[in-house]
Amino acid sequence: MRYMTADVDIGFFLPLQSPEVSNVTGAERFQRPPDKACRDYRYIEKNYQQLYMASFTLHDINSDPNLLPNISLGYRVYNSYSSEERTLEHYLWWLSGTYQPLPNYNCRKPGKIVAAIGGATSALSVQMGTLLDLYHLPQLHSYLKNTKFKNIVGEQVFVDDNRRTEAQYAIMNYVYFDYENDHLLYVGDFIPEAQPVCTASCPAGFRKLPLEGKPPCCFSCSPCSEGEISSHMDAEQCKKCPEDEYPNEQRDRCLPKIVTFLDVNDPWGKAVTAVALSLSLLTALVLWVFVKFQDTPIVQANNRNLSYLLLTSLSSCFLCSLLFVGRPTTASCLFRQTVFAVVFTVAVSSILAKTIIVVLAFRVTGPGSRMRIFLQPRVPYCVVLICSGIQGLICAIWLGTSPPFPEADTHSESRYIILTCNEGSAFAFYCVLGYMGFLALGSFTIAFLARNLPDAFNEAKFITFSMLVFCSVWISFLPTYQSSRGKAVMIVEIFSILASSAGLLGCIFIPKCLVILLTSWENTIKQNKNQRSSRNADQCKKRPEDEYPNEQRD
Repeated sequence: MRYMTADVDIGFFLPLQSPEVSNVTGAERFQRPPDKACRDYRYIEKNYQQLYMASFTLHDINSDPNLLPNISLGYRVYNSYSSEERTLEHYLWWLSGTYQPLPNYNCRKPGKIVAAIGGATSALSVQMGTLLDLYHLPQLHSYLKNTKFKNIVGEQVFVDDNRRTEAQYAIMNYVYFDYENDHLLYVGDFIPEAQPVCTASCPAGFRKLPLEGKPPCCFSCSPCSEGEISSHMDAEQCKKCPEDEYPNEQRDRCLPKIVTFLDVNDPWGKAVTAVALSLSLLTALVLWVFVKFQDTPIVQANNRNLSYLLLTSLSSCFLCSLLFVGRPTTASCLFRQTVFAVVFTVAVSSILAKTIIVVLAFRVTGPGSRMRIFLQPRVPYCVVLICSGIQGLICAIWLGTSPPFPEADTHSESRYIILTCNEGSAFAFYCVLGYMGFLALGSFTIAFLARNLPDAFNEAKFITFSMLVFCSVWISFLPTYQSSRGKAVMIVEIFSILASSAGLLGCIFIPKCLVILLTSWENTIKQNKNQRSSRNADQCKKRPEDEYPNEQRD
């Protein structure tokens, strides 16, 4: 036994000596032959490094005043046998402080025992742990880890930190007869049951999924679903983030969502505003051209007052799209759809009135026809007023029963809270669109039937094409609107408003405007030529018969 006394003692039980074993059958299978008291002992040199390591470690700890101030560590080293009885006897010596075991008595004067280190076999470690647990002593260490050997069939047998075998090994019985006779008998093979490889752990952001037919320690790690997190390891279930928060990329914590809306300073907001204002200004310029050249036949042909009303309503339609830009408020949500619906109905009903006038002008020719009453100047305005009034009544019922209101959309986009307007009643919204579609379809049908009337100042073909563009845009709008989310809903409706209004402006008025401007330019050129010719004629004089002009003809 080696020892060093100090304030506290640590017991080391190391396999330092082993008895000699004669060359018997099967002895070569052991890395360390079994020990017997009747044999001479020999030193196991390779295990002495464990003793030196312990001695040097304790010496360094005692030399450093910062590690254990005012406390010194000592040790007592005992030989660890393969015989559990002999080793346990040494444990009792160490606990009693004498060479005679005295359980529950401590005869050691200096040094308080605090821990034990040792255990050459698993069976010995279990017995040591049972004994030392009675005295509340920790840090029992097994030297079985990383141990490996070959069994009788030449397979490698590994024992890991948990002393679990991974292959079968042979069981040998060492029989001692006398000092000269001993024998190593093969008993059989030990084939352990395959031990499952347990899953280490699931990191945060994942949840454990048990594997069917496997022990509870075997599981797979599944990432949390969209919108869920797990903030700690080995989570059984993931939890959803609050509606105003979203998971980070690792899905181990929730982050606050960003509040957003279709702002005028956003790229889309700037684009929509620029296009709407540009088209509204272009419509105003066309209106100015029609007012300036109001006495021309092309302006007077199809009720110029209706043309003024249609251009004014188209300019307002372009500006209506700006109601969809900016932070939604109660007022903007109330007027956004209703103003657009009424103004757009005025435009479509104006086109319907113009179409009716074209048909009646060519169909009602007889002087005694009763249909001539519909050619009175007030009839087109009545058509516009009645059609727009019906739409206004639908919007009033909408606002009175289930009006639109601002809401925060927390589901369309995972990282954003989108401020938008809830339409209140989807049925009322589609009734408004359906009524406009009904008026547009009526205008298209009447204009299509009148497309072959005489071409002189006939708007039927232009109205037919404009209504075809209008209906195509709004038919495409419905499925796109239904499948869009977040800001895309507002952008789709704004695009439909601008595209359909631009279609009406471009198909009906732009060709007329070009004709007016080109005709005016040609008339101006002819007038200038006539004026110059007249001035030249006044300035030129006929020479007398008895005279001739000079070379300069002056």
